[in-house]
Amino acid sequence: MGSSPSSASSFRMVSCILAFYLAVGAGLGAAPQTVSQTPVKTTPSPDELYAGRVDLAKAKAAADIWQQRAADGRDYESLWKLSRASYYLGTLGPKGDQSAALERGITAGKQAAALQTDKPEGHFWYAANMGEKAQRSSKFTALGMKGDIKSELERVIAIQPGWQGGSGESALGEWYLKVPDTFMCCGGDHKKGIELLRKALTYDADSKQVKFSLAEALADDDKTRAEARSLLQQVITAPVDPEWVAEDQNFQAKAKVLLDKLSSKKDVPFTPASSS
Repeated sequence: MGSSPSSASSFRMVSCILAFYLAVGAGLGAAPQTVSQTPVKTTPSPDELYAGRVDLAKAKAAADIWQQRAADGRDYESLWKLSRASYYLGTLGPKGDQSAALERGITAGKQAAALQTDKPEGHFWYAANMGEKAQRSSKFTALGMKGDIKSELERVIAIQPGWQGGSGESALGEWYLKVPDTFMCCGGDHKKGIELLRKALTYDADSKQVKFSLAEALADDDKTRAEARSLLQQVITAPVDPEWVAEDQNFQAKAKVLLDKLSSKKDVPFTPASSS
């Protein structure tokens, strides 16, 4: 017997409903489709760039960002970090750009020091850039800057003794060693300089910069030359600090040069001080 029209219609309706549920069920069981997305590129922060400053392009990029942020002269952190980066570029950057970098570091450091007088960073990097500039300037110009350099470093120590591993003590020690100590001029004091460098080592016994500076100060005296050799060997063989890779490598290279110069000089055997 054939199906009645109403029966056929009902059959078609049931078939459509069944097909719908089968389709929905298949969709629920299927693996979700992955929509491909292009990775969003993030711009490194200036701190991240500066951490990779062995690549000078990254150091310069970091300095440029900090300079933009410090344009209004009211961003203390950007100002002192700009001064720090400028010092790095002024000492280890391309020779032709070093003078301009130091000038930028002096300006930024001075602004930072004036903005936050009770914090050490601005005072220190202001002094560091001035000190480097003074060493490259005429004697007359250098002597004109010596007072400001000394007062800024003394301010760092007054604010926080031992800040940044004794950086203030170390830099002031170098000031006493490098400024002339002739009669009536100009405030230098070899003995006091060495004392300050030794003080700095009490804050960071592994500092390659302090050990090298101390070795330089001890190298000319045959009574202390053996200690200088020992310090230079420590600088050369000690592991590089991950936070100061470029700086440590620079002092290791300088230590090798100085140690070679001392190879032909005689000295009194050095006996390390007892740790007890």
